[in-house]
Amino acid sequence: MISLADRHRIILEKIKKEGKVNVLDLCEMLDVSSVTIRKDLKQLEDKNLLFRIHGGATLNNPYTMDRPVNVKEKLQTEEKNKIGITAASLIEPNDSIIIASGTTVMALARHIKTKESLTVITSAIQVAEVLLQNPEVDVLMLGGLLRKSSSSVMGPYAEEILKDFFCSKLFVGVDGIDLENGLTTTNVMEAHLNRQMMSVSNKTIVLADSSKFGKRGFGKICDIDEIDQIITDDGISPHTVDQLEAKGVKVIVV
Repeated sequence: MISLADRHRIILEKIKKEGKVNVLDLCEMLDVSSVTIRKDLKQLEDKNLLFRIHGGATLNNPYTMDRPVNVKEKLQTEEKNKIGITAASLIEPNDSIIIASGTTVMALARHIKTKESLTVITSAIQVAEVLLQNPEVDVLMLGGLLRKSSSSVMGPYAEEILKDFFCSKLFVGVDGIDLENGLTTTNVMEAHLNRQMMSVSNKTIVLADSSKFGKRGFGKICDIDEIDQIITDDGISPHTVDQLEAKGVKVIVV
């Protein structure tokens, strides 16, 4: 019989390695009941060593909050810049793409240096402002309700305009990526617009620094297996990469 202290040590070692633990897996590993494991997780959470979630626990606080874009752009700036450079390299001559809102996709916009014709549909005011500097880029700015925290538009007017187009690629940022709960953002209306963007795009490419993994927002965008590709930084765990690729998602680590 494994002692309480040893169970806690094993649980913490596993969660530090994988970022998340599952109650049923721990029951099998430690040969104890789910009631015992849930008590263990509660005790570890009370010591601020993990966060309990449905069916298990995670190392980091899974809940994300809405923050102004001028605050977000100061976070993980180096990682976002590398992600933006890599994302820009995926754009092809005469492409028609959608760029959603967020500070990571802003990094993409800054690195678009095309000398060929490019059409960009965007909901983000700052993305449009950056791309206006390039004479080869035609920008279609969506209209609708202005979300001040992200300096972007959302709502039914923006969604209606999208129905007239079909694009090769969608570049989208998120507030959270969870293997079970999918992609989320802090605003339901923005999540709905992102889904509409996905429906008129041939490929969905998610730009997300590694801090977004294991997090979740209020509005669900889609499940993991509905996206094609994720570009992230080397802070992501190899275990998470394996799980994403097992779901058919191509992962590029920069």
